[in-house]
Amino acid sequence: MKRKVLIIVENATVPPDPRVWNEAVALRAADYEVTVLCPRRKGLKGYEFTEGFHIYRHPMPKSGDGISGYLWEYGCALFWEFLYSWWIYLRRGFQVIHGCNPPDDIFLVALPFKLLGVKYIFDHHDVNPELYLAKYARKDLLYKTLAWLERLNFYFSDVVISTNESYKEIAVTRGGRAPDKVFVVRNGPNLRTFKAVPANPSLRYGKRYLIGYVGVMGAQDSVDILLDVAEHIRSLGRTDIHFTCIGSGPEIEKLKRIHREKNLGDSVNFTGRIPDSELLEILSTADVCVNPDKPCRMNDISTMIKIMEYMALGKPIVQFDLKEGRISAQGASLYGDTTDQVADFSRKILWLLDHPEERQRMGELGRKRVESELAWDHSVGPLLAAYDQVFTKNRGKRALVADTTES
Repeated sequence: MKRKVLIIVENATVPPDPRVWNEAVALRAADYEVTVLCPRRKGLKGYEFTEGFHIYRHPMPKSGDGISGYLWEYGCALFWEFLYSWWIYLRRGFQVIHGCNPPDDIFLVALPFKLLGVKYIFDHHDVNPELYLAKYARKDLLYKTLAWLERLNFYFSDVVISTNESYKEIAVTRGGRAPDKVFVVRNGPNLRTFKAVPANPSLRYGKRYLIGYVGVMGAQDSVDILLDVAEHIRSLGRTDIHFTCIGSGPEIEKLKRIHREKNLGDSVNFTGRIPDSELLEILSTADVCVNPDKPCRMNDISTMIKIMEYMALGKPIVQFDLKEGRISAQGASLYGDTTDQVADFSRKILWLLDHPEERQRMGELGRKRVESELAWDHSVGPLLAAYDQVFTKNRGKRALVADTTES
């Protein structure tokens, strides 16, 4: 019987979500029939069949702001996920629901199907209790609700996929999962598509050096610190450096306001969301790439895909000294002081710009590390192992039923 999988992701659409896209492609290559259910974004169809799998995109309200907005957003998504899942099940069938958080409520969609023998794989992208703390710095009722939902997500999962060893530890300790039910599938770049292109000097905006940043711009991503760094560097008389920030997010308007207030128009630009071809051109031109994620529990234990992307392009990195950031980058990065944040981060950038031989050495080290350990290809094995365990369990149960019937 054909192995059929439904992947549900709520906080991003597909194919723009690189992790979910890579997972779907890897499963299809292993002869799984893959259907993806995700939000519909502007310019994308409600349904399409592409590269061998089906993609359904459900309606989605505008991203929420505040508790009531988030409840409305997530409630609508859960409603559509439930309806679409049943329609897909009746039309195409599936033996596994692969739920990608955030939020931690997709297990609710999977529960009725578990009664029909469908297995649930929890793909743990974000630690939501820590994410809430990073944004709001309080352990209120909503925090406790998020912690409760996370426990239920772990409890009802048949297998857990974690993005790093820190997340695996949470699955084992906080989630109560057996270590052999948790598989680490790191979030690395696909080197067949994510590779350096020729530099474009015009992207330096007339400056000698370019600093590159890419990522979602939320409160926990601390791009405001990067604006403080740009202002500090300019105050030191260094007017030969330009910063380009790629991406968007809930903090983008606030960041643009700070940008205007600091009069950084000649030093920093925001591109918004752009095609991968433009992103690659900017980062390939950059002399140094940065990750200003502020020191907090969420950022300390999370693996940021941007770090591996910078390394894949052979770029030296400056970031704060956080556990998983150091595990990923090792010698390909300099690590800013978490107490003297702005001044030390600035010093690290300037030191790299003034030492081109070190930039080259660190870039080469990072590129080799991605090729040998961190590229997406190295995550395909653990992903397929997680699925093998789920389907082996299914086969075992079917065999037991057959033996009982024969006796």
